Amino acid sequence: MTSSTPSPVLFERRDGIARVTLNRPDKMNALTPEMVVRLAAFWEEVADDDSVRVVLVTGAGQKAFCSGGDLGALIPIMMRTREPRDEWEERLAARRSLLYAALLRNDTFFKPVVAAVNGLAFAGGAEFLLGTDIRVASTTARFALTEVRRGLIAGGGSLVRLARQIAWADAMEVALVGEPIDAAHALRIGLVNRVVEPDQVLPVAEDLARRICLGAPIALAKTKEAMVRSNGRPLDEAFAIESECTIANARTEDAREGPRAFMEKRDPVFHGR
Repeated sequence: MTSSTPSPVLFERRDGIARVTLNRPDKMNALTPEMVVRLAAFWEEVADDDSVRVVLVTGAGQKAFCSGGDLGALIPIMMRTREPRDEWEERLAARRSLLYAALLRNDTFFKPVVAAVNGLAFAGGAEFLLGTDIRVASTTARFALTEVRRGLIAGGGSLVRLARQIAWADAMEVALVGEPIDAAHALRIGLVNRVVEPDQVLPVAEDLARRICLGAPIALAKTKEAMVRSNGRPLDEAFAIESECTIANARTEDAREGPRAFMEKRDPVFHGR
C-alpha cells in the first residue's frame, strides 16, 4: 500500500533539465533527514545521467527557497543529541557526510545548476544556494547565514565558498552579522544573477536552463569543471587544468559536430559523446 503523504523533495527530468523542488512549504522547506538522504542520492545519480544537461533547483510555495535544517529533526541527528527514530534518520546518523553531499559541498559535481529563489534562503538554505551556479531571485527573497546567532558556524561550504563568490568585506558581513539581506542587496554584491517579480522567478530560471541546454553536454561539464577545479589555484596549475579539460573536450564527437553545423548553417545535434 502506497502512502498518500507527498514526498518532501520532488524530482522531474525532461528535455535535458532535471528539476528539484524542496517540498515542505508549510515548514519553509526546512531540510529533514529524509530530504538530505534523497538529495544526496539524487546528485550522485544525476551526475551519471547523460540525458541531463542542467539541474534547476527551487522551493515549493512563495515564502521560502529553504530555511535551513529543521531544528527539531535534522539538527539533533547531526549534533548527536538524540537517537534516530526512523530509517532516514538512521541512514543519516550512520553517514553524516550525506549532508555535505546534499548541499553540493564538493568540487566534483560538474553539471550546471540553476537556482530559482522564491523566498528566503537562510542558514543551510543559503549554503545550498552557494553550491549552485546561476541564481534567479524574487524581489521578496532574503538571504542570511544565521548560524553564529545560534552558536554554530556555517560549515556546509559557506566559509570556503562565500569569499570566492563575492567580495571579502561583503562575505564577512554576511557570515559574521548573521542578519538577512534583501534581494536588491544580494544582486548588488553579486550573490544572485537576476532579481525579478515573484511570478517570473521560475519562468526566468527555466529559460536560463533551456538556454544552457543548447550547449554540448560534455562542453558544459568541462567548462564548469575547469572553473571549479582551477578556482584559487596558482596560474600555472589553473592553466594546466584548463588545458586538461580543453583537450578532453576536443576529443569528443560533439566538438566536431559544433563547427560542422556552423559551417553547414544548421543547428548542431549534440549527443554527449
